[in-house]
Amino acid sequence: MRELTDEAAAIAADLGGTTALGDHGGGFSPATVQLHRVSAEFSIGDPSAALAAARALPPQSLPSVEPRARYYTDVAAALAQRGRRDESVRSLLAAEHQAPQETHSRPAVRSLISGLLMSGRTTPELRALAARAGALP
Repeated sequence: MRELTDEAAAIAADLGGTTALGDHGGGFSPATVQLHRVSAEFSIGDPSAALAAARALPPQSLPSVEPRARYYTDVAAALAQRGRRDESVRSLLAAEHQAPQETHSRPAVRSLISGLLMSGRTTPELRALAARAGALP
């Protein structure tokens, strides 16, 4: 996975800027490749590498609100897995700020919110987010 992501990053850098991908809603760029790196690192079970990849990606460099929301939800999941609950909730709120419908409609996000509710202390912000996302038990 890392080799393929490195190859994609090199191609994106060689192309320079963003290459539009039809109706994709964004494009192929170093920033979108880095976003995929964040997701991939988390998916293979390395939340520390996902967070390191996220630190190298300013979310404002992403082409639209949907990938920015994805950035924040991926970061939230990695933070939760590292036990950094308060930061995870802040990242979920940032995702919701970027794209509320996208954030509320994703089953993985609702599952993350439910997990946070059941795994430790809750805050009014987390309970309100859970209610808005339909993630209350």
